[in-house]
Amino acid sequence: VQLQASGGGLVQAGDSLRLSCAASGRTFSSYTTGWFRQAPGKEREFVAAIGWSAGYTYYTDSVKGRFTISRDNAKNTVYLQMDSLSPEDTAVYYCAYPSRLTIVVRSQYEYDYWGQGTQVTVSS
Repeated sequence: VQLQASGGGLVQAGDSLRLSCAASGRTFSSYTTGWFRQAPGKEREFVAAIGWSAGYTYYTDSVKGRFTISRDNAKNTVYLQMDSLSPEDTAVYYCAYPSRLTIVVRSQYEYDYWGQGTQVTVSS
């Protein structure tokens, strides 16, 4: 499985960005895909995840109501729409994919494949 993350950039507080994670290789639309982020000097943290359909979405509290995760199974792509960005959202964002169906979606250790990361910088 190969994951290609894109869409990061430098924006101002209050702006929006949409990240994309394109998967290739042996992937299954029923598997969860997650987004994590890591800010300088901090540990990698869970941001959002989506199961096989939009009915199964998960968010960390700090992004609820601002970020929306979605997927297009025909394109093997997962998106993270980020609105009302704040400087606290500045980090490298990674998408991740597991090697099995049932996982603890908020734990980075449950994911086996990772994208290369895309930098999101929000200025105040």
